[in-house]
Amino acid sequence: MQSLPAASCDLIYLDPPFATQKTRTHAASGAQYNDRWAGGIDGFLDFLQPRLEECRRLLPDTGTLYVHLDWRASHHVRLLLDRIFGDANFLNEIIWQYRTGGAAARWFARKHDTILAYAKKLGRHTFNVQRGGRFRTDGLNRDEAGRPYKSTRKGRLYFHEDGPVLSDVWDIPFLSTVSLERVDWPTQKPLALLERIITASSNPGDTVADFFCGSGTTLIAAQRLNRRPLGCDAALEAISITSARLTHLTPTSDID
Repeated sequence: MQSLPAASCDLIYLDPPFATQKTRTHAASGAQYNDRWAGGIDGFLDFLQPRLEECRRLLPDTGTLYVHLDWRASHHVRLLLDRIFGDANFLNEIIWQYRTGGAAARWFARKHDTILAYAKKLGRHTFNVQRGGRFRTDGLNRDEAGRPYKSTRKGRLYFHEDGPVLSDVWDIPFLSTVSLERVDWPTQKPLALLERIITASSNPGDTVADFFCGSGTTLIAAQRLNRRPLGCDAALEAISITSARLTHLTPTSDID
């Protein structure tokens, strides 16, 4: 990160370790990374802070940072990001909800991750409104073609054909153990998740960076969407998996 020029990354997505105090291992391949931190959460934050500071330097005024976490550290990291980026540049606390196996006996099952989004400079940042899903149309009038509408003083109000504007709660399925997307990495994220982030906060030709790239999902999504992917990871297994995935893509832009 320190070797890159300032304002060289239009969008940065980080999926760092989650401070689980465990070694994360892929059951089938044995690929793993260490998520143990001396000093617990304080040690994790000491590790993360200089990297978040570099992210701010690497973003132009139009840039956005997304940081993917879970219940263990998201509240700590939000306070850290408020100091580094300024709380006025906070955009969203995105809740990625998913349904996986397992249940809890002593609390509600923990079935979501938190993705914190910050602009380098609020109001200058890139954002493309996203739509999806369905409107609730129960009880509404329908026209001669069967399309639902609301009656207003100005006449009929029809719904947008692409669906409602997306909120900050995302219902995107987690990758199952038999998903065709699956590769040999323990914390792989679905392409649909990264494609939504990249489509919303960058434009074709922009540089999309992931400095904890893991299995390379961000880079794959960026390449598919005609962005310039830039990634790195400390684990050699992750680099090997990412390189193999990228070689199977039809090149549409330069790859760093």
